[in-house]
Amino acid sequence: MQQVPTLVINGQPIAQSVAVLEYLEEAYPDPPLLPKDSLQRAKVREITETICSGIQPLQNLVVLQKIGDEKKNEWGQFWINKGFVALEQLLNKTAGKYCLGDEVTMADLCLVPQVGNAIRFNVDMSKFPLISKINEELSKLEAFKKAHPFAQPDCPEDLRQK
Repeated sequence: MQQVPTLVINGQPIAQSVAVLEYLEEAYPDPPLLPKDSLQRAKVREITETICSGIQPLQNLVVLQKIGDEKKNEWGQFWINKGFVALEQLLNKTAGKYCLGDEVTMADLCLVPQVGNAIRFNVDMSKFPLISKINEELSKLEAFKKAHPFAQPDCPEDLRQK
């Protein structure tokens, strides 16, 4: 299906965000992307799936192409707003500095690009103060600065971080 993200290990492609993150957690457990506690691990996975399965797929390129240019911004705003309402409620029960407490988890790795999509679709982020606060905290971390889509060499010039 030519999916992104795709991680290639020894010539073997691994597609889909959650599969890639689970592989990285198992192959490179330090620093961990999941907490040790089983319930906390489940909460991280719940947040991750809310983003990766509940919000993000509705902004995939193939979906947006089917909708057409004239409707894609309205479509993106509607579904991101709907998803962020649910996510904000979930994070109200779990968040510290980040999505689950004060350690970066795989949920945080999924949140940042989704906030990027929200900004791209002109979503009013003031309606989501907790999501915004977590995103701001994550954006201070060097790893997130380097990995940001707007910092990548193939990013369109008008979006590139200066």
